Order: sequence, then C-alpha cells, then structure tokens
Amino acid sequence: MAYYLTADGGTESLRARVYDLSGNCLGQKAVSYETRFAPGARAEQAPEDWWNALVAATAGAVGDAGIDASQIEAMCFATTCCTVVALDKAGNPLRPALMWMDVRANAEADAVLATGDPALAINGAGQGPVSAEWMIPKALWLKRNEPHVYDAAHTICEYQDFLTIRLTGERCASLNNTGLRWHYSSRNGGWARGILASLGIEDLAEKWPARVVAPGEVVGTLTSRAAEALGLRPEVKVVQGGADALIGMIGLGVARPGQLALITGSSHLQFGVTEAPLHAPGVWGAYPDIVYPDRWIVEGGQTSTGSIINWLRRFCGGNLDLAELNQKAEALEPGSDGLIVQDHFQGNRTPYTDPLSRGAIVGLTLAHEPHHVFRAIMEGIGFGTRAILDAFRAGGYASTEITVGGGATASRLWMQIHADTAGLPVRIPASADAPSTGSAVLAAHGAGRFADIDDGIAAMVRPGTSIDPRPRETAMYQDIYQHYLALYPALKGALV
Repeated sequence: MAYYLTADGGTESLRARVYDLSGNCLGQKAVSYETRFAPGARAEQAPEDWWNALVAATAGAVGDAGIDASQIEAMCFATTCCTVVALDKAGNPLRPALMWMDVRANAEADAVLATGDPALAINGAGQGPVSAEWMIPKALWLKRNEPHVYDAAHTICEYQDFLTIRLTGERCASLNNTGLRWHYSSRNGGWARGILASLGIEDLAEKWPARVVAPGEVVGTLTSRAAEALGLRPEVKVVQGGADALIGMIGLGVARPGQLALITGSSHLQFGVTEAPLHAPGVWGAYPDIVYPDRWIVEGGQTSTGSIINWLRRFCGGNLDLAELNQKAEALEPGSDGLIVQDHFQGNRTPYTDPLSRGAIVGLTLAHEPHHVFRAIMEGIGFGTRAILDAFRAGGYASTEITVGGGATASRLWMQIHADTAGLPVRIPASADAPSTGSAVLAAHGAGRFADIDDGIAAMVRPGTSIDPRPRETAMYQDIYQHYLALYPALKGALV
C-alpha cells in the first residue's frame, strides 16, 4: 500500500493527515502555535514554530494512522498565503513572519497601485486593488522600515516556501502563490519587474525563490536531515501545493467552469473557475493556471470570519458554550432581534479592499444576549459573502450553488444562514478538510498515481450533504442585507 502525507498550515495550527488512494483520512494530528498581535492591524508568527509543528504533527498523524512510515510515497502541503518571511542564506528567519492578516503595509500597497504598471490589470479590471496583505507591499514595508532585515535577506518568500526549503533544500515557490499574490504571470514574462523598478526594489526579484513550480509537480525529495526529523524515507517525493484555500478547491472537487468554492476558517475565501480571463471591479483575478492548467480562477475574500467567533469567545471570558449558543441562536428569527454586524474586524478584502475599515455591532439594546450577537455575527459574515457574489455577478461570473469546506461546516445553522443569505444551495463534501484532501490529490498525482488532477478528484473526493435555501428566510434576509450594505459608507466617515 502507498500512503500520502499532507499538512495544512493554518492561522492557528498545523494539521498533518495521512490519506490512502481512495481519499480516506487514516490518521491526523494538529499542533497549535501562537500569533502575536499588535496595534496597527499587525500580526506575526515565528517560522520555527511552523517547522516544529510539522515535525510533531507528522509523527502524530503517522502514529494515529497505524501505518509503517516507509509506506509514505509522497507529501504535499498547503499553507496560509501572503505570510511573508525573510531568511538568511542558511534559511533561518531574520525576524518573525508578517502574517497574511497583517495589513501594516497599507501605504506600500498604495505605492504599488500608483505605479500603474500593466501587471496590475489582473485585479479589478486594471483599477486595482492592491492589498496590504500581498507580497510586494510587505517586502516594500521591510525595505522602508527595517532595511537591515531587507538587506540581509537572502530569500524573501512565504510560509509555503519556507517549508519547501526546509524539506528539500530547494529555493522554490509555488505558481499558486506567486500567480495569486506576487503579480507573477506564467503567460506574460514571469516576475513583475516593472513594478519593482518603479518602486526602487529591483533586487527583490533576486531574493525571491529562483524556481516557480505548479501545484501537483514534484519539487524534489526529502533531504536526509528532513527525513530524519520527520521519520520518513529520503525518497519521499515533495509535491508542490500552495495557498490553503486554493488547494482546498481541489479537495472540494470544484474544478469545472461555473463552480464556486467557499473555504472557511479564520477567514472566508470565495473562488470560481472560468474557461477564459475575467477582470471586473470588486473581483480579484482571473488568475491563469494557478490551480488547474488552462483554467482561470476568480476570487473574493473576507479577512475575518471564524476569527470573529473566536473574538466573541475571548471577549466573553472564554467560557462560551458554542453548542448552547447554536441552539439558542437557531431559535431566533433572521435579523437577530435588530442586530447587524459589519464583519470587517481586520479590514475588508473584497469587494471594497479597505484595510482601514473596521467591524461594528449595530442595534444593540439591553435585551440582547450573547446568542443574539453570535447569530448576528454569522449573519453579517453571510452578508459579506453575498456582497462578494454580487460583485462576481456584476463582473460576469455567476454560480448556481456554493461548495463549502472548512471549520464553519461544523455548524448546520451557519451553513443554513449562508444558503439563506445567498439564496443558493450549499454543498458540503464528505470530507470538509478541503486543503488536506486537495493536498492528498496533488501528492498522489505527483507520485504518478493519476494522469491529471481531475482524475485524482474523481477518485478521492466524494459528495456529502446539501442544504437548500428557505424561501421565507431568503426573502427576509433580502431586506436586512440592504441595511448591511448601508453600514460600510455610513461607518467609513465615522471611524476615528
């Protein structure tokens, strides 16, 4: 038997899993790590924590699977995107990583947009946006604010690439991440050197990994040191993955034009598949080849979703019973007795791309209890998804259903709210661990078990449950949604 090791490097933990060729998860282990927050919407992590988590989680997953580690044929992993690290020549971190949700580089994002470079046309029909989350703004922030780090950096890359370097010794980036967030064009000359020249950071291209490899292609095999640390054979193939949400599309089986994936976790990400380029205001992409050859991906995203639920738990002292909250919240009518939540707790990614926007809970009275706020948060996030789908439709992309993966699928209520606020059926595959399942498909494909990714999906991804929108609730939410939309312009001028 051959087995496949995956790792899902998320915001709060790294989860290793072992799969067989039928897509069954045989064993798993999660190891958490710390995110340090600071004023100015800053968020950092220690890259060594990722490596230590990978080592511990691998041992746990293999042990839980009850297999011989020598039967692992290949591994693939997906990680948070836009989590930027600066490494010395030996591959050691020079400072904590700037997390994907870190938006300190707002001024630098404006500077990138101001270049007017043709490479910027990939987002918003040539009007932008450029997000403070992305690679070039963060690298420019390092250049401007920590020049000693920037100058000393032999490699500036992402979480994904850091693990690749540790595992294989290869300075290699994923086409998925670079095409999504670095303005790399696989069809038009590669690196966006015009942007770098305009910003005076031409040397950044030399600090980026020299190789760019598409998801599903083999990067190399384990170094002897990595093999020993993980307890695996040096012959194990390391297959390229990418951003967790994009690899999650594969795990959800979203591969055909017109399909839409919703990846949930600390954030929400919406991705659709098209047969041709599509560029429109409020829409990111379409990106060519970053998941499937000769297909394009359109994108939307919400920066804070599951993280707002975690915030509520911390805000209430950490002793909230989520099962009880779900039960009480389910008894409420749409609208949570007059509450509306703007879900921009860490800024807005799309359709506004405003890192300075902030969250709000509007309509509070002394009669409201935690379960009212809990449901209003889920509704506000549902409205945020609806706003993104509306931007997609206006740009020419529409879907007839939403396929969902990730942590939010554990709440039937939240999935029903998503169906009702969007007015679309929600599909949940048998395995909701989409980034891990997608990584398993890629690992098996890279090992030569499937001719292409589509064949891997057919063999390893199975359907699960469906939740249809309820006409009465959908009609009620339509009116509440208009009030939600009015919050952003109203609050934009009121923030201190």
